[in-house]
Amino acid sequence: MRHFLVGISSIALLAACSDGQDLNPNPPAGVEAPASENGGAEIQTETERLMAFFDAQFQRELAFSPQGQTYLGLIDDVDAYGRWDDASDAAFEAGLDRARADLETLRNDFDFEALTPEAQVSYRFSEFVLENQLDQGAFRDHNYIFTQFFGPHSDMPAMLIGYHRMANADHADAYVRRLQGLGPRLQTLIDQADERAAQGVLPPAFAFPTVINTARGMITGAPYDDSGADSPLWADFNEKLADLDLDESTAEVLRERARAALVETVAPAYERLITTMESHAEMAERLEIDGVSRLPRGVEYYEAQVANFTTRDDMTAEMVHNTGLSEVERIHGEMRDIMAQVGFDGTLQEFFAYLRTDAQFYYPNTEEGRQRYLDEATAMIATMRDALPDYFGRLPQAEMEVRAVEPYRIETATGAFYEPGPLDGSAPGAYYVNLSQMDELPVYQMETLAYHEGLPGHHMQVAISQELDDVPMFQRTTWFSAYGEGWALYSENLGKDMGFFTDPYQDFGRLGYEVFRAARMVVDTGIHFYDWSEQEAMDYMLANTPMTEGDIRNEVRRYIVWPGQAISYKVGMLTILELRQRAMEALGDQFDYGDFHDVVLGNGAVPLTLLSDLVDAYIEETLAE
Repeated sequence: MRHFLVGISSIALLAACSDGQDLNPNPPAGVEAPASENGGAEIQTETERLMAFFDAQFQRELAFSPQGQTYLGLIDDVDAYGRWDDASDAAFEAGLDRARADLETLRNDFDFEALTPEAQVSYRFSEFVLENQLDQGAFRDHNYIFTQFFGPHSDMPAMLIGYHRMANADHADAYVRRLQGLGPRLQTLIDQADERAAQGVLPPAFAFPTVINTARGMITGAPYDDSGADSPLWADFNEKLADLDLDESTAEVLRERARAALVETVAPAYERLITTMESHAEMAERLEIDGVSRLPRGVEYYEAQVANFTTRDDMTAEMVHNTGLSEVERIHGEMRDIMAQVGFDGTLQEFFAYLRTDAQFYYPNTEEGRQRYLDEATAMIATMRDALPDYFGRLPQAEMEVRAVEPYRIETATGAFYEPGPLDGSAPGAYYVNLSQMDELPVYQMETLAYHEGLPGHHMQVAISQELDDVPMFQRTTWFSAYGEGWALYSENLGKDMGFFTDPYQDFGRLGYEVFRAARMVVDTGIHFYDWSEQEAMDYMLANTPMTEGDIRNEVRRYIVWPGQAISYKVGMLTILELRQRAMEALGDQFDYGDFHDVVLGNGAVPLTLLSDLVDAYIEETLAE
């Protein structure tokens, strides 16, 4: 989900804009009743007033986010389609000011008790989003801008390549204008990273070689050199331009403008980035602690990240750590049962080593091996799709594809991830698999990955959220990791309940990913709360999970630069399982999987505190029937 989150994060407060509506950049300070045909004012219900407020808020915020419009597939505004979001500190502070004003309006101008139950859910969802934005905004200067895992140096090209569609000359012109603007925006962010580094806010030294290599890769090939290959953005622009029905003279003008932007604007910005990152790498060599406790307000920052990535008001770093330890021990017991089932004679750690090294668990590092993986993953999702109606009421309408990660971002991409299609359903969602090193992609994990990233995991949850009717648009597009990643991990477990994972090694793969997420709770808090080193974190993961050493190294480094995110998966999964068990015990024979899942999926990626209340309401209503 990483690239999707980068785009969506800037519009987390939005409510709807569609069908070419004009975008209003003015604050929705108050919502007036519309005039009736006879000149009077119609009396709106409190729910109608609230929905109008959310709509105005969404349109206003979307006007500030050209990238958000692109991620949502709203490309009719050709002026916005050629611009990037304002990355300045002033723009960020202005956004926080608008959030404070919106929160005050929400609390002071609306009568919560007069709202419909559905509108009360939207009210509470919005209130949480606004409060969380303000809480997180207080620590903006503690976030790393450029890392080996994410950053504008890779995310901006990813948006152009993956989301900037070109259906006509205006869209091509917008692409060129974004190329022209990429350099100045990147420079703004380089300057911010430099300011933070001077305050001690910079990632460990391991992050910089990848950032530098990625930056060099973006400006290698035509039109920068005569190596014979095309650079990623030049290749993408020309491929999309070739699909347009343009006369050659028009196409050549666009091509030359793109070439000039790449050479004169994009390349110098990436060169400056490389120079800055080389300087920061030298500074990072002096760091003694990998975790964020070394930052100016590091302890408070990590507390805020735990709150953000659990969306629960009862979780502390210590609680997360201890829960992770307990879950690792429980899952190890189930793993030993499978070891006995397959007749392996040895310790759990020896079984991990066997799974990491035995050739039978990996496809060849060839094009045939890669295609086989894609074909079999696609077949698993198709089989799951046929079984969904027995466990779900609401089903997604959007299609989904399994794809290999593209070469331009293969170095920074994780092993697998999901990217949703545009809001209008004009393109499918995609489950991406990083096939660069097949010896780090165990076949026994294929089934659980397919359920996590595809169905009934990320694709199902995100598509249903996008397709919700009669809810404000912010509710359809906002993402909280505890809910979204928690649902995806829950989906792996649900696959077992649905009768899948009949192969014991695939079932061990499921447990392998579950223990991996449990170990993340231990390691993330270990790094950032208990000051573990990178090596201590790796040693724990190697001893307690079957993941390969290379995969573990990349994962641990991800946790170091993205504090708190790794705990969201298991916290979310455990919460959903606890809520399901609560419903099963309360309802007995009245419990229905489809009804329960419709409640969980029917309101968007809500914070877990709100989800708990929604399940309690579902239980009460069902018992009253």
